[in-house]
Amino acid sequence: MSEPLLRVEELNVWFELHGGGELHAVRGISFELEQGERLGLVGESGCGKTTSILALMGLLPGNASVSGRVWLEGEEILAGGESTLAPHRWHHIAMIFQGAMNAFNPVKRIGDQILEPMELHGTASGKGGRARVRELLELVGIAGSRADRYPHEFSGGMRQRAAIAMALACEPKVLLADEPTTALDVMVQAQILDLLVSLSRDLGLSMILVTHDLPVVAQVCGRAAVMYAGEIAEEGPMATLYHDPRHPYTRMLFAATPDLYGDDAVLSIPGAPPRLDRELVGCPFHPRCDSAFAPCPTRHPRLLEVGERHVAACHLNEVGSAVQVG
Repeated sequence: MSEPLLRVEELNVWFELHGGGELHAVRGISFELEQGERLGLVGESGCGKTTSILALMGLLPGNASVSGRVWLEGEEILAGGESTLAPHRWHHIAMIFQGAMNAFNPVKRIGDQILEPMELHGTASGKGGRARVRELLELVGIAGSRADRYPHEFSGGMRQRAAIAMALACEPKVLLADEPTTALDVMVQAQILDLLVSLSRDLGLSMILVTHDLPVVAQVCGRAAVMYAGEIAEEGPMATLYHDPRHPYTRMLFAATPDLYGDDAVLSIPGAPPRLDRELVGCPFHPRCDSAFAPCPTRHPRLLEVGERHVAACHLNEVGSAVQVG
């Protein structure tokens, strides 16, 4: 089997807290991304999704510390900190930030900001670079002549398209999309998602999509990792996660998603996620789980293989009991 394009192994992120102590935001997650694959990172707010991809970009704040290993095309990019990450940032691995308005400098023209990573990495400059900016804008459905406009002169949907163009500036191999449809209306959301799918297919891009919206993941991604309390609770093909979830949290997330064509009532998940500035004992989901039993409060579950490219961290799998849908 060939080496995956991106491989993450035991990624941890801690944040130092004011007044002492630390918050363990990402807790030893591991996953792989193949060439041309689209992977969803799914879970409630605060589960560590965005922190994980910011760690891959080396864009965490100064009070964060990171451990783990990340290979991009077989090269370990976290080993030397900023010195080994910087050559890859925006060049081989790029990011679409949540909230496109905040991703742009409001006093610089859109075209200049798209050109900046190209000049930084030496992929284009001058007239050639500006021609490339126009090409990128047209690629995402914006007239190239609008490169001289400022961010406030673009609608929300156009800013998000421009943010995608900026992420594509240096022809990356991996695109990290952090809630790319936040604050957009439904029609524009659908257009942006269709654009991401067509770009990844046409350009051969691999993509990690961060979202809490399961229907979005089902529309865009072939595989998903469900995160809870900084850990991966379950990972597998989307169809398998829907029809044969092996973690109660995955099943309950689907049950909490409205279905316009179904008759089933929408359920809510009781309680709240645990605090990550404290030691977690047992399964982190057990206080909210409807399937908890004897080992759950005291023993942390292992991430076990439960099918083809399908893993889950639930004690029910250790005793051979499948978690049923419904």
